Amino acid sequence: MHKHVDWDDPGANSVLQHFANNPVGFDEPGPGDILSARHEGAIVRVKVEAYIDGTSIGEVVALISADNGRRLKSHGKLVLGDTVRLPDASRALEPQHDASNDED
Repeated sequence: MHKHVDWDDPGANSVLQHFANNPVGFDEPGPGDILSARHEGAIVRVKVEAYIDGTSIGEVVALISADNGRRLKSHGKLVLGDTVRLPDASRALEPQHDASNDED
């Protein structure tokens, strides 16, 4: 059973918007692809299992705090391993974190 998710509007980070002016466009996601979206401010990565009519179905494989890039086991009602539906319109590019602030 899929968990219903109210995805955040990707706004300026929209994958569809990003590729709208690209003459090549983008390929439909396939099994094994990892997609990103936003939910309640967090970054959610989804591993695609199936793609049907503009919607990817897959497993939540990462939840990441947008503030500091820290990995989470759960966020709101989402937990790692949940199966969700991710429409193309909700897909978002991931923010770039400043690697110079990382401690090795």
